[in-house]
Amino acid sequence: MNLPVTVLVVAKAPVPGRAKTRLAATVGDRIAAEIAAAALLDTLDAVAAAPVSTRVVALTGELAAAVNAGEIRRRLESFTVIGQRGTDFADRLANAHADAADGYPVLQIGMDTPQVTADLLADCARQLRAAPAVLGFARDGGWWVLGVRAPTMAECLRTVPMSQPDTGELTLKALRSNGIEVSFAPELADFDVVADIGAVRDACDGASRFAQAARAAGL
Repeated sequence: MNLPVTVLVVAKAPVPGRAKTRLAATVGDRIAAEIAAAALLDTLDAVAAAPVSTRVVALTGELAAAVNAGEIRRRLESFTVIGQRGTDFADRLANAHADAADGYPVLQIGMDTPQVTADLLADCARQLRAAPAVLGFARDGGWWVLGVRAPTMAECLRTVPMSQPDTGELTLKALRSNGIEVSFAPELADFDVVADIGAVRDACDGASRFAQAARAAGL
C-alpha cells in the first residue's frame, strides 16, 4: 500500500558546461555531466520504486542538450514534471514545494545522493506522516532531504542561504523559529566536488550508474 506522501526531486538537466560546475573544474564538463546524469537516473529509480502516492520532478535546464537525454526522458515518463521558478535556489525550492503540493505532505530531495534507496525514502515518508517536518543533514553541512506536512512550511527556506557549510543548521533554525517540530532522517554524503565522489560511490550499490560512472572517470 502506497504511503500518502509526494516525493519531489529538484533536479538540473545534466548539460555539459552547466551541470556540476565545481566538479567540472577538476574533471571537465563532459565527465561532470556524465556523473550528474548517472546520479539523476539512480535517484529517479529509487523514487520510482518507493511506495508513495505521487512522484514529481521540478526540473531546470535544457533536457534536449543533456547527457543521456533519451534515457532520462523515458525514466521521467513515470513522474509528473514541472519547471522550476524563482530568482535564486532558495526561491526555487520553496516554489517547488508549493507547485508539487497535491494535498499530500511533500518529501523533497535533490540529485546529489544517488545512494538513496526506496526503503530509505519510505522510512522518511513514514516519519513525515508522524511529524510536521523531516530533515536529513548532508555531511558537508547542507541537507539532502526536507519533508514538510504543508507547503507553507517550506516558505521559510526563502530566508536560508543555500550551498553554505551551515545551510543545514540554518534550515533547522528557520523551521523551529516558525514553530515547526522536526524529525531527523539519517545523515548522507552528497557530492559537489571531486573530493566528495569517493564517499558517495562507496555508499552506492556497486552496479549503480553512479558507481560505474565514477569508476570510468577514475574516481
